[in-house]
Amino acid sequence: MRFRARSLRLSTPALAAALTLSCGESTGPSPSPSGFEPGLLGAVTLEQGEPVRIRSLLSMSGAPSLGEAARRAAELAVADIGTVQGRDIDLGDALDSMCSPEGGEAAARQVVANPQVAGVIGTNCSAAAVAASPVISGAGYVMVAPSTTSPLLTSDLAGNANPDNHPGYFRVSNNDLYQARALSDFAFNQLGLRRVATVHDGDPYTSALVEAFASAFGALGGQIPAEASIEKRQTDMTQVLSEFAAAGPDGIFFPLFATEGSAFAQQARTFDGLEGVTLVSGSALLVADVLSMPHSEGMYFAGPESDFGSNVNEATGQSGEAVLAAYEAAYGGAPPSPYWAHAYDATTLLLTAIGSVAVEEGERLHIDRAELRAELGRMRLQGLIGEISCDDFGDCGTQRINIVHHTDSRVSDVAQLPVVYRFAP
Repeated sequence: MRFRARSLRLSTPALAAALTLSCGESTGPSPSPSGFEPGLLGAVTLEQGEPVRIRSLLSMSGAPSLGEAARRAAELAVADIGTVQGRDIDLGDALDSMCSPEGGEAAARQVVANPQVAGVIGTNCSAAAVAASPVISGAGYVMVAPSTTSPLLTSDLAGNANPDNHPGYFRVSNNDLYQARALSDFAFNQLGLRRVATVHDGDPYTSALVEAFASAFGALGGQIPAEASIEKRQTDMTQVLSEFAAAGPDGIFFPLFATEGSAFAQQARTFDGLEGVTLVSGSALLVADVLSMPHSEGMYFAGPESDFGSNVNEATGQSGEAVLAAYEAAYGGAPPSPYWAHAYDATTLLLTAIGSVAVEEGERLHIDRAELRAELGRMRLQGLIGEISCDDFGDCGTQRINIVHHTDSRVSDVAQLPVVYRFAP
């Protein structure tokens, strides 16, 4: 497929009279000799011929299916956008967040060491985000995440910021409080489950989602007869499964990542006392590598919508169907994760916001960091996933959830799985 390059030459908004910022930053730099006055967070100034620099902070290890799909989709978005204010776009090499706090912090510090970087695409994993977000925010940068869903990163949906929410963090994926509502309603009212055991690995994603599910399921009258925590990279599930068998659940909810989750599903299938128990998981397991394994058959997975082929991203004019075809042509197969579309939209959202606030001054281009942060907060963009608009805490996605029933391990493309439940807030 041939990419259609576009140039974002959007009108520059007037400087905001007042910005509500809570990063603890200093009063910012003094006006430059040229006359351009940076805001409280400083600015990126590009000389003649310099590209607009953004970076991707993704899980190239730890959860490589998420990282690979996101990085490739970001590359396609950059190619489709073409230029920003006549400047080339430099995506740089992928920085590996490793799907861990240590990886997220290290990669974030690498980003902010370069004052010419305007913004970040990432992270994929909530565990990396809780460590990367304060670093990115404290330096005055912005990040737009394609697949971090923990409520801890944004809000409780009742107007209160959660502990790991920081200015400058935005995401186009859902808040898992919505996924918990969808899962609990489906499990209780559609599957008729009444006793669901839960397990997490202490990760901000898995633990927060399990807690939210337990609360929502309990509100419907369901019970959590057993709950367990495992270690990262643990693959022997004997003790946990023994406890679950003794508790007698009719379902198990285990929103784990591929290494732990695949081992759990495989062993649960043949464990004495758990015959006939319904297995339910979340989007971290909704990847091609897991779906291709026979023991994944019969499972239910909750995740983002993936049937948006006719939707068009207004920044590039490309439809979901066209971008998917470009992905398959460029990389030799379908994306291994449904969050490829979110990464494409996250990249176009960031680049559109940069183009909107960038100020040309002779041969220079200035990108004010405070204005960029404010612009992302007020933007509305029709993307592949639907309308993207951000609330005060950085939640920008549609919050729509699909639950799919996987019955055939020969089908590993998420878009081809039968949808058995749809949720929209």
